[in-house]
Amino acid sequence: MSDGDGFEPTIVVFACHWCTYQAINLAGTSRMKYPPNVRVIRVMCSGRVDPQFVIEAFKNGADGVLVAGCHPGDCHYVNGNMKTMRRTVMLEKLLQDMGIEKERFRREWISAAEAKKWVEVVTEMVEQVRKLGPLKLAEREVVMNE
Repeated sequence: MSDGDGFEPTIVVFACHWCTYQAINLAGTSRMKYPPNVRVIRVMCSGRVDPQFVIEAFKNGADGVLVAGCHPGDCHYVNGNMKTMRRTVMLEKLLQDMGIEKERFRREWISAAEAKKWVEVVTEMVEQVRKLGPLKLAEREVVMNE
């Protein structure tokens, strides 16, 4: 749990260029408010997010990671999001084995027209991770102390 020191989590978002990234842009141009805690990395397809990218994000300071892409059946690369689904199921198990709480990692399908959903998802995730407090990984502390 958070120790009440005003902890603000850092959430890394891997966002599909064709859908989720466009929803983020729509939220911005529509002046929708969402937490500033997110760091967005645009990828052409959520299927291009290697599980190692997620692990590296956690090792390098992320308190939470979100992988977001097109809805199943709407992938601009036909089945990239199906690859994402398979990978993230395995990745969730790996992260738990590493001692990372399941609430720190999330996969979402957010289309270009779903700016409101983007705001809801990211706000909810920031709140969840804030309650958990900072991520404490033994490997991360070694990297940070070097």
